[in-house]
Amino acid sequence: MKSYFIAVGTAVLMTTAAIADGHATGDSAAGEKGFKKCKSCHMIVSNDGSVIKKGSKTGPNLYGLYNRIMGSQEGFRYSKGLIAMGEQDAAWDEAQFVAWTKDPSDFLKESLGKRQRSKMSYKLKSEKDARNIWAYLVSVGPEAEATTN
Repeated sequence: MKSYFIAVGTAVLMTTAAIADGHATGDSAAGEKGFKKCKSCHMIVSNDGSVIKKGSKTGPNLYGLYNRIMGSQEGFRYSKGLIAMGEQDAAWDEAQFVAWTKDPSDFLKESLGKRQRSKMSYKLKSEKDARNIWAYLVSVGPEAEATTN
């Protein structure tokens, strides 16, 4: 019984450390499929203009989202709440992304202490889907490219 609790505790610590380090804990292949839910508003286009995933320009480009300061993508008009988050130097990581995609307005309320309206109204129903999509975004971002060059 004691070894069971040690194993569970170790798994929780490893998952927490991976999230804190910014590593994705989801399945990037499943996240690529799941991104279909996102492309009606978002695209993934690298800094050199290469299209990784076609999508709409209703939402900001999600290329390089990992560690990006919230509300800082050039050429996109963010909600006041995300701008306020960016002014506090809040950056995207897996935990933030999962919380955001669960309910953007609740995320802003919890983070800022007051109700803020988000421009993003879509919510992912599954935390697993959010983790998978995050893993996909990280896998096609500049960090992944840097490790493969």
